Amino acid sequence: MREGEKKNTSQKMKKIFKNRWMFPAVYLMSAAILISGIIWYQMADTNNEQGQESQEGAIEGQFNQPAEEVNSSVEQMALPMKNADEAVVKTGFYDEKASEKQQEAALVVYNNTYHPNTGIAYTAKGGKTFDVTAALSGKVTKVQENDALLGNVIVIEHADGFVTNYQSVKDIQVAEGDQVSQGDVIAKAGKSLFNEKAGVHLHFEVRKDNVAINPLNCIDKTVAAIEESIQPAQTKESADKATEESAEQNEESTDKATEESTEQTEESPSEQEQNSSTIENELEDKSSS
Repeated sequence: MREGEKKNTSQKMKKIFKNRWMFPAVYLMSAAILISGIIWYQMADTNNEQGQESQEGAIEGQFNQPAEEVNSSVEQMALPMKNADEAVVKTGFYDEKASEKQQEAALVVYNNTYHPNTGIAYTAKGGKTFDVTAALSGKVTKVQENDALLGNVIVIEHADGFVTNYQSVKDIQVAEGDQVSQGDVIAKAGKSLFNEKAGVHLHFEVRKDNVAINPLNCIDKTVAAIEESIQPAQTKESADKATEESAEQNEESTDKATEESTEQTEESPSEQEQNSSTIENELEDKSSS
């Protein structure tokens, strides 16, 4: 039985392979399988490359952010001097809330006129020159040389509208458009005609939206902390300004009302005189008749 079955099977196979369509069918089937495998492999490889590119892009996006912006948000403002231990405040910041003695000490005399100091004049022990450094990382937006009055100026812009201003400097080592890091030497302390009594010094200012802030209240603080500390003062200043404007408007309205009342009062006697003369004329006419 088994040998007979084997013979029958072999005979059937021979008959199948004798058919003309058999080999082309096998060839086409093999080619289709091969092509399908190649296409599947290419698609898998493409997806893998795209996945790697997207992953690399995400990683680059995380680590290729501008270093200056990241640093400036976490940096604490430092003294603008290489050797901070030698810093001496020669002329302080003029604060309207300070005592009269402190305000007098914060006045700069130039051309026989007193000017409130909008920054701090730093000197070094012994009156010698010193290296001026960037208090925060940022971009140099202004370099003004050959300024005899202010002693040359460097302006560096930081995040959130903050600006540091360095006046009375010499031997400037930066140019407009430069990116500087905190602690970079940007110049040396010099002299100026505006604050000649200070001698060799650095006039250092901190400004937020072009409003001067006391630098002593900014040292060792981040930009966010400085902004938070000045918001209540700005809010109070805005409220005081609004109250002052309202008071001025009320005063103008009162003055205008008083003027109108006065004008009416001044006109009344003239009207009375006219009425009196009219009555007199009538009486005269009657008596004459």
